[in-house]
Amino acid sequence: MRIAVTGGATGIGQKVVELIHAQGGKVTVFDILKPDYEVDEYIELDLSEPDSIKEAVAKVSGQYDALCNVAGLPPRAGNALLGLKVNFMGTREFTESMLSKLNSGASIVNVASKAGAMWRQNIEQVKSLMALSSTDELAQFCKAHDIDDVRAYNLSKEAVIVWGMAECEALLKQDIRINSVSPAAIETGILQDFKDAFGEKTLKNIARVGRAGWPKEVAEVILFLASSQSNWLKGIDITVDGGMGACHLTDAFTLPKRLSRS
Repeated sequence: MRIAVTGGATGIGQKVVELIHAQGGKVTVFDILKPDYEVDEYIELDLSEPDSIKEAVAKVSGQYDALCNVAGLPPRAGNALLGLKVNFMGTREFTESMLSKLNSGASIVNVASKAGAMWRQNIEQVKSLMALSSTDELAQFCKAHDIDDVRAYNLSKEAVIVWGMAECEALLKQDIRINSVSPAAIETGILQDFKDAFGEKTLKNIARVGRAGWPKEVAEVILFLASSQSNWLKGIDITVDGGMGACHLTDAFTLPKRLSRS
């Protein structure tokens, strides 16, 4: 198996690469940072720059069995425009440019986020973002929709989820699958950014389920979706949150709790 991984230099992306190697697969890492560990191939990629995307794709030789889009920026102060460029628009452009490099039966796996769970409530704004054809339009879009740094992050991940569903049928005709994974709080170098952005909510969620997730736990789900083991999973989003969502729904619907240890 040969897999392309964006954001493979650090965090969850690095764990994806390690798991692929452990299974005997080959990986091309696309990242703005050069990995500080040994990889099969590294191609520099800045998802915020259309020219960088074109240059990276032009360097690709051969075909891939899967594309794992892990690269992304957190909800950090001043990241609104850049986050929308990288997390959604750049990821979409790179994926579209890579379609001819994917084998028949290939799988596309996008990393979204638990923060994108409100896409149904925000669907009109999500569709407005998806309708943009150039990153040059983003500044005006953010001004018109009053998008701040945190909303930009949430919106970018909502768009990743919706985009995957929207493209599912067309990709099926090309014998390509697309799915997404939505992690909650994960122990990576950017976890503090999420604590800063979402405050007490993040801390309470982590405390309620016992700990934050580990990068490997998300990477295992990504690799499952990239493999033939998940062949009949198409156009879905899998939440990896340690039970946070179940806890919230239990509260929201006042569900009875019958199982407990005395």
